Amino acid sequence: MTVFDKNVAATASIILAITIGIGAFGAHSLKEVLNSSSLITFEVGVRYQMYHGLAILFLGLVPLIPQPLKKRIFWLFITGIIFFSGSIYLLSMNEILSFDTSVIGFITPIGGLLFMVGWILLAFGILTLKKR
Repeated sequence: MTVFDKNVAATASIILAITIGIGAFGAHSLKEVLNSSSLITFEVGVRYQMYHGLAILFLGLVPLIPQPLKKRIFWLFITGIIFFSGSIYLLSMNEILSFDTSVIGFITPIGGLLFMVGWILLAFGILTLKKR
């Protein structure tokens, strides 16, 4: 029987707290130094990090999802956050950083693909649940 996963739920809580901090940083500190287009891009990274932090929390709290599948989805979402949101943060701040972040632009769609695979695996896992 699968159970509540406190480590996954705790990790999600930490990710969500970090997301709030990153969002506040963007709203207050970057507002004065980034153009509006870059700020909107930064906010996309925050939004996707928040969505997937909440999805990870869901994974940790829902006992019906088998543990091996839960782990795969967890790591897809974590890596997706790092690749997608992380690269978006750096790309949006290109104008104020001392190095050219455009070389990492190819990482963003890889992160998006990881998110999509995670969601598809979650759907598959839900659809294959046996009735109790």
